[in-house]
Amino acid sequence: MTPALYLDRHAADLVAFLQRIVRLRTVNPPGENYGAMTKLLAAALREAGLKVRRVPIPRTLQKKTQPDLLDYPRHNVIGFWNTGAKKTLHFNAHYDVVPASGAWKHGSPFNPVVEKDWIYGRGTADMKGAIASIVFALQALRATGTRPNFNIEVSFTADEETDSLLGTGWVASNGKLRADYALVAEGGEGDLICCGHNGVVWLNVRVHGRAAHGSTPEAGINALEKMSALILALDAYKRRLATRVFRSPDGWRMCPTLNLGGVFAAGEGGKINTVPAAASFSIDRRVLPNEDVRTAERDLRAFLKKAAAKIPQCRITIEKVSDNHSCYTAPRHPLFAAMQRSVARVRRRPARFTVSSGFNDMHFFAQVLQLPTIGYGPGGIDYHAVDERAKIKDLTDSAKIYADLLTTFAPKD
Repeated sequence: MTPALYLDRHAADLVAFLQRIVRLRTVNPPGENYGAMTKLLAAALREAGLKVRRVPIPRTLQKKTQPDLLDYPRHNVIGFWNTGAKKTLHFNAHYDVVPASGAWKHGSPFNPVVEKDWIYGRGTADMKGAIASIVFALQALRATGTRPNFNIEVSFTADEETDSLLGTGWVASNGKLRADYALVAEGGEGDLICCGHNGVVWLNVRVHGRAAHGSTPEAGINALEKMSALILALDAYKRRLATRVFRSPDGWRMCPTLNLGGVFAAGEGGKINTVPAAASFSIDRRVLPNEDVRTAERDLRAFLKKAAAKIPQCRITIEKVSDNHSCYTAPRHPLFAAMQRSVARVRRRPARFTVSSGFNDMHFFAQVLQLPTIGYGPGGIDYHAVDERAKIKDLTDSAKIYADLLTTFAPKD
C-alpha cells in the first residue's frame, strides 16, 4: 500500500484526530490548555514512531516576558525520526488559536462539526488542520513501511498568534534542532507555495485629554475628538505606504497596510456627561519582505508624533505591543522545485510560488537559522473569523504532499 492510498483510507481518522485537538481549547491569549495539548501531541508523535521531547519554558524566562501569564505555562513539542539519512527536514506548526466570538453555524466553535466536505471549528484552518496533516503523513509512512529520504524533525509550538517568542522563537534558539531544511505548514495552500511573508508592527496609541463636566466641554480636552483627528491624519500615511511595492513570484503587487483600531477604548471614569480624559487605539502595520521592521516602526512613530503636534492640545503616548519580522527567499533552491513537483503531482495542476500577506514562523527558520524554508499547509476559509473551516480533501492532500516530498526529493547538497 502506498502512503497516498493509506491516507485515502484513513481520512476519517485524520478528521477525528483534528476534531479531538480542536475540542481542546488553546486560546491565546491567555494560552489555555497548553499543557494538555502538548501531552496529546507528544503522544501522537510517539505513536508515529518519533522520539519526542516535551519542553517547558523556564518560569524565570516567562516571568520576564509574560509576567501576567504565569498561571498559563508554555510548552513546546519536538519530535525526531532518525532514518539514517544525511539530511533532516523539519516540519513546524503552532497549536494556539485566536479567541472566538459571534454566532457560529454549528454552535460552539470548539465543538467541530463536519458538513459535506468541510470541517468547522476554531483552528481547523489556522492551524490545527496542518498539525493533523503532518501527523498523518508520518503515520502513513510508518504504516506502509515507506522510508523517507530524510530524517524527520517536527516542532509543535506555542504563541504564534501573539509573538512566537516562547514558541518557535525559543525552539529555534534553544531547541537543539538538527534541521537542514524546513517546512512551516502555513502561508501557502492549494496551488500556492509560500516562499516569504509580511512582517508586522503592533502599536497602541494613547491620547491624553482632560476631564470636565459635559455641560462645559470647553473646560476640558476631549480625548476622543483628538483621537479622531489623529486617525484622520493617518490617511496621509496610508497614501504614503501605497507607493511602496513588493512583487511576489506569482506577480502579486503587495503594498504595506495599516489597520487602525482592532482594539480601541476609552479611559477610566467615562460617563455620558463627562468630557473623556483618555482614549486609545491600536495600529497593525504590515511590513513588506523588502522592508525592515525596526525602520517601519521608527517611521510610523515619527509620523504619529508629527501629526499629533499639528493637532491643538493633542498629547499622545505610543506603546509597543509586539512585532514580527518579514522574510523572503527566492525559490531557487532544489527544495522549492521538489515541493512544486509534489504539489502538482497530488493536486494534478501546476503549482506557483507566492508571498503571504500575513506573518508566520517561517522567518525563524529562513533568517535566524538560515535554512531553505517553504510554507505550505491545508489552509481553509475564514481564518480568525466566524465559521472558520477547512476542506477535508485539502487536509488529506497536504498529508499526501508531505509524504511525497519526503520520498521523492533526494538532496545532493
